[in-house]
Amino acid sequence: MAATPSPADAPVSGRHRVAVIGGGSAGISVAARLRRAGVSDITLIEPSDTHWYQPLWTLVGGGQAPLHASRRPEGSVVPDGVRWIRSHALAVDPDTRTVTLTGDAELTYEYLIMAPGLQLDWSDVPGLAEAVGHDAVSSNYAPEYAPRTWELIRRMRSGTAVFTHPATPLKCGGAPQKIAYLAADHWRRRKVLDGIRIVLVIPDPAMFKVPAWSRVLEKVAARYGIEVRLRSEMTAVDGGARTVTISDHTSGTKETLGYDFLHAVPPQSAPDWVKASPLADPASPQGFVAAHKHTLQHPSYDNVFAVGDVANLPTSKTGAAVRKQAPVVAGNVLDVMNGCSPSHRYDGYTSCPLVTARDRMLLAEFDYDLNPTPTFPLLDPFKERRTMWAFKRYGLPPIYWHGMLTGRL
Repeated sequence: MAATPSPADAPVSGRHRVAVIGGGSAGISVAARLRRAGVSDITLIEPSDTHWYQPLWTLVGGGQAPLHASRRPEGSVVPDGVRWIRSHALAVDPDTRTVTLTGDAELTYEYLIMAPGLQLDWSDVPGLAEAVGHDAVSSNYAPEYAPRTWELIRRMRSGTAVFTHPATPLKCGGAPQKIAYLAADHWRRRKVLDGIRIVLVIPDPAMFKVPAWSRVLEKVAARYGIEVRLRSEMTAVDGGARTVTISDHTSGTKETLGYDFLHAVPPQSAPDWVKASPLADPASPQGFVAAHKHTLQHPSYDNVFAVGDVANLPTSKTGAAVRKQAPVVAGNVLDVMNGCSPSHRYDGYTSCPLVTARDRMLLAEFDYDLNPTPTFPLLDPFKERRTMWAFKRYGLPPIYWHGMLTGRL
């Protein structure tokens, strides 16, 4: 698989059979599957020249993987035969079937795959945009900051470390607490844990939405002496004073907490142009694209499908969810092309590899109904395992690059 972007002077106007907005895991996976099915005239709209394997960023922040291992040129993952337009999408009009791009360009499509991912809303927390990357504040949610997370963890010997989780839907809901466990285990091994106060701020009433895994994580947090603040979130940061405001949604009170290290996860939402489009779900405060929970087809436009983080689905936004959604979307696009109703169904499967130590992990897999759906049914999914950690670090990346992105898995 290899591709280069279309030349800047190449026309993008005219009718394109399939337009895919977004060249992340979702967009590439669906495009690859459609190409394997023989679909021609697929156009990918993606402005970045870098493709990231984002699940590795937690391990980058934990000092267990180099950042470069999560990065490849975008052109190397675009399927052969797919035209790559390196531009930003600015608007979509599903009634005229047009997409407006930067440079006053516009293209027309027959079928549209919405996969632009989501945006990090740093400015939604007062002071966070100014503090992140400085003032002992970092975040594994951006590649430019993940290595800094490890530097701050590695240098810390005492004081207060705060780890936050936003109240919005987000990429990999377990990541905000995974880095807390990696940090705590590192400090334990360095014999400085007793001198470090760890505060984990979670907006939900439990540590995890599936009770069985939540109970295990409660024990993990207790093992490290982590203070867990449920039904709470970060609502302000003062980088100069090194304080963070924690709002308790049960009592309505606010606490100003001093920190020596802050791992901050920003609120997240659909890209602004998606929020303003007719495809946004009115029921989604974050402007995610409306999609049938099983077919991923838009309820008002049968030639539009949403996949990945941008889809408003009642499940966690993870790469594992994309792996199950991509074949459903590709299959249903083919159904519609052939004049049939969508026949492929997504059951809400998602997975969260919950790293609980520098060599231990839980693999939480479940569906829309929160039923455990283990890939390895003979293994107890509620037990921390070295093998699961090794699977995340060394098994999942090649599966992603060589299986999922090529449409084979």
